[in-house]
Amino acid sequence: MKDAIHPEYHTINVKLVDGTVVQMRSTYGSEGDTLALDIDPSVHPAWTGGTSRLMDTGGRVSKFKNKYAGLGF
Repeated sequence: MKDAIHPEYHTINVKLVDGTVVQMRSTYGSEGDTLALDIDPSVHPAWTGGTSRLMDTGGRVSKFKNKYAGLGF
């Protein structure tokens, strides 16, 4: 096996939609970085049985609706 081909594996903070911060090990960023999620299991319809709605944190849903308003979306 080749040496030094694998990315560094370290601990990061993952900020969920509800503000909860969880520590996980990942190859993302560097040690101690924070990864903020837009969608996580606490709000995604696939894990909540469709009872929860997605939060539009960046205005992307409204931008999509405005762009394609005449097409019935």
